[in-house]
Parts: sequence; structure tokens; C-alpha cells
Amino acid sequence: MSMFIGESLVGDGNEIAHIDLLIGSKDGPVGVAFANAIATQSAGHNSLLAVVAPNLICKPATVMITKVTIKGLKQAVQMFGPAQAAVARAVADSVAEGLISNQDAEKLVCVCGVFIHPQAADDNKIFEYNYAATKDALKKALANEPSVATITATKDKVKHPYSPK
Repeated sequence: MSMFIGESLVGDGNEIAHIDLLIGSKDGPVGVAFANAIATQSAGHNSLLAVVAPNLICKPATVMITKVTIKGLKQAVQMFGPAQAAVARAVADSVAEGLISNQDAEKLVCVCGVFIHPQAADDNKIFEYNYAATKDALKKALANEPSVATITATKDKVKHPYSPK
């Protein structure tokens, strides 16, 4: 396994979750991206390890990357609270449910882009939506979905929710 890519949009309103996910071996391109995300921090764009609880990371080890600039303590706490817990739990549950084997969980790393809307208010929805989106993105990535055939067959029949066309 070199690199698999997954994406998922779940929920609605300001708590909507959009996950962009890479999963691959520690010694491949995802491993490099993982290390760079941890080593390269900037104001408002802090990467953080996904932890089930303090002192308990998930495996495959997962780094979360903010997809919008964190502009205040409320948004930071949402990223380091319900979003972090949701992503970590989704990864840990994916291993517990057999989507990722225990052996692969030690060999792989995950890079997970997480969106937290500046006006998000409901921490329970932030958790619920990010959990569901992370599990869905992982499932799609590991199944190499959607297929090129599916994309080709549906590209003119679907509409992006935030695009005028």
C-alpha cells in the first residue's frame, strides 16, 4: 500500500463535516506528509495527532490538518475537542471492526484534513458528523472508491452543493 485517498461530506449547517483523507505506509508519501504536517506548524493552521483521549493516540497514527484558519479559542477547542475525538474514534473503530487489520494499523499512517466552520456551535454534531465522515472517507479510500467508471457515469448527473453549476 502506497497511498489511498478518501473524501466525505456529512451533516449540514455550520457543523457540517468535510474530511479529506490520505492513508498509506509510514515509509511512503503519506508517511512523509504525516511527518511534515507535525513538523510544519503555522499560526491558525496547527496540525495535531488524533487522540481517543489524552495519552491514547489512535492507530494507524493520524494527524489532523485544519482546512480553515483557526481564528479563536472557541474554534481551537472544537478542533482539539469534539473533532479530534471523533476522528480518533472513527479510526480506532475502523480497526476494531476489521476494516484495517491490527498489523496494518502499526504500519500505516493517516493524514486527515478537517473543516470546522467558524460559526459551528453544537459540539455533539461536530463529533457525530466528523466521526461519520472519517469512517466513510476511510472506507472509500481502502476500497478505492469511487471508481473511475462511477465518476464517469455520474459526473453530469450530480450537483456540487456549493457550486452554481
